[in-house]
Amino acid sequence: MPRSDSDTAGDPASSFADRPVALVTGGVRRVGLAVAHALAAAGCDLIVTWRSDADVARAAAARLHKAGASVRLERLDLEDLASVAALGEMLAVELKRLDVIVHNASVYGPTPLARITSEAVSRHFRVNALSPLLLSSRLAGRLAESPRPGGGSIVAMLDIHALGRPRRGYSAYSMSKAALAEMVRSLARELAPRVRVNGVAPGVVAWPETGPESDPEAQKAYLKRVPLGRAGTPHDAAEAVRWLALDAHYVTGEIVRVDGGRWVA
Repeated sequence: MPRSDSDTAGDPASSFADRPVALVTGGVRRVGLAVAHALAAAGCDLIVTWRSDADVARAAAARLHKAGASVRLERLDLEDLASVAALGEMLAVELKRLDVIVHNASVYGPTPLARITSEAVSRHFRVNALSPLLLSSRLAGRLAESPRPGGGSIVAMLDIHALGRPRRGYSAYSMSKAALAEMVRSLARELAPRVRVNGVAPGVVAWPETGPESDPEAQKAYLKRVPLGRAGTPHDAAEAVRWLALDAHYVTGEIVRVDGGRWVA
């Protein structure tokens, strides 16, 4: 049954022994939930982290459970690096197996240069780069024991606009995601041959719910620069994650763009 809270220290999810197990950060809404559904449909049980809304987390877990997955919820604030490391250490001890980590959770916000603060820059780096690195380091040994063909897998959610097409006013976000992209390449070498490490870099697959990019006119203007002429969907990104995580047995150190051709336009 899905768990309803984050107090899991005394219950090590013993049912996660016979099927592949995937950890998805921020997997209770939007793209993260689509990723969790794709992995559940492919036969994985799930550990899903959430941060702020317990009701949303419980509802997501119930939906994933109906899709056939055992689901363990863990509350996690990626700004708290000590908590991130502690969760990784706890799971490394408790879990009988771990096959996949998807670093999906992130923070996204403008940081205009004239008003930039050290706090805003630090927050972006803690959530988007440092926490994924810490969690990967604590769980790399467990991933290396995965019995799946191709071994264990890490997939990081990136952004085409942090790979050389930066948006004005988002320097902290872009720099932090660029650091995450370098983590993909670095860990691909460091964790081979037992763990593959890749990234998915979407363009627009889910419009921001607030801010300038939530405006329909701004969205129309952006889509004029997309060769396929439309936005993608969370499912599009999720399927790329699923393929890299479970099926791309001879792929590591790669970043797959899911952007409707925006990169080449």
